[in-house]
Amino acid sequence: MTAFAPDSIVLNRKLPLWYQVSQSLRASILGRRPDAPLRLPTEDDLAGHYGVSVLTMRQALKELETEGLISRHRRRGTFIEPTALRGAPVRLLGSVDAIVAQQSGEHTAVLGHGTAPVPSWAAEHLPDLAEAAFFRRLRCEESGEPTNWAENFVRPELAERIDLADLERWPMTKVLRDALGVRISRITDTVEARLADPETARLLQVPLLSPILHYTGVTYDESGRAVDVVRIHYRGDRFSFTVTMEAR
Repeated sequence: MTAFAPDSIVLNRKLPLWYQVSQSLRASILGRRPDAPLRLPTEDDLAGHYGVSVLTMRQALKELETEGLISRHRRRGTFIEPTALRGAPVRLLGSVDAIVAQQSGEHTAVLGHGTAPVPSWAAEHLPDLAEAAFFRRLRCEESGEPTNWAENFVRPELAERIDLADLERWPMTKVLRDALGVRISRITDTVEARLADPETARLLQVPLLSPILHYTGVTYDESGRAVDVVRIHYRGDRFSFTVTMEAR
């Protein structure tokens, strides 16, 4: 039986190998042709293809099995689930309400707030400000396990109207829109993979240099002015970001 042929990848030795392999194989599975074989090569063959150990390959496959993208059968092999194929049409979910919903539902603690020079990562979005108000928050699941921490830089005239109690209940986007009445026109998001620095590792209770989803969001008012720039560090084992777009 012909086996599915995954794409190749150049591995970055600074990131966990199993994570890179699982993401590469995941992209190959979701982007495969409709007539592509469903059977995957053996663990040994896949390990050779990616240049990793069988143990690393096994960990990558376990991740995909947990996602429901593959199923493993003793003596028969490993198979792609037939439903793991992107279909059309799909919808683009990009409203402010969707962002508020994504950031809600967690317990939030305000770690600190005050005024500070605008950092370099936010300066390009707040070019007219030398200083801005900052808010640092830690979000946890109901069990108390931390999932992400955020650092917002907000225009001072807005920040002075923010009630800290609101920030413990709501995402900053909801506070700006619903509590302060800011007319939000758009939010731009950037998500990239990074390694946990010492502060992030401490706050999120993960090993140093473990994979982190690093999110930067810029919120604009109706005049096109950035009112909030946030940097959020998500635990890589708790979050994934999916963009769905509609074909018309």
